[in-house]
Amino acid sequence: MEQFGYLSIGIIVSYLVGAIPFGLFLAKIKGIDILNQGSGNIGATNVGRVLGAKYGLAVFVLDALKGALPAKAGMLYLDTPLGPEIAGILMGASAIFGHLFPIYLKFKGGKGVATALGIFLVLSPKAVFFALIVFILTVTITRYISLGSVLAALSAPLVILLLNHPQPIFLATLFIAALVIWRHNSNIRRLLDGTENRFKA
Repeated sequence: MEQFGYLSIGIIVSYLVGAIPFGLFLAKIKGIDILNQGSGNIGATNVGRVLGAKYGLAVFVLDALKGALPAKAGMLYLDTPLGPEIAGILMGASAIFGHLFPIYLKFKGGKGVATALGIFLVLSPKAVFFALIVFILTVTITRYISLGSVLAALSAPLVILLLNHPQPIFLATLFIAALVIWRHNSNIRRLLDGTENRFKA
């Protein structure tokens, strides 16, 4: 029972950490309201387009840590009847919910790519390696970051399935990948319409 109480607190804290809008904060340092610039998204892609690659990369790393640290903390310090892996999954999932629906911004958040990457790094680094290859190849060939993100998210659970990871990890990865793809629904519509913005090197 005591461990369940700690896990509940961990899940709440993970949500609050995941909800921290690093993109908004870094843009404000430059005197820019990122919510009114570009796509209005707080994620790394929009920050990179508006402020430059250096700021976009900083947001990407910080958003990835929002997913990786709670997931790792859950696996290291908490437990469930099904094992510490489940604690990590629950805390990681809570963190990405925080990023997608941040209480600080009236539940209007980013698209979850970097935060999902952080969680996947904890659950299966090999899956991340293959997903990054998919992302890089897709963006290099098509110049669409959104398409690369969607295909990378789709590939992660497939690789985890092929690697015979435990079922909870596969299901968690599938769920998180579905969230990321769902958050890209507007990008997918623009891709189908031929109006999506291409990446400019």
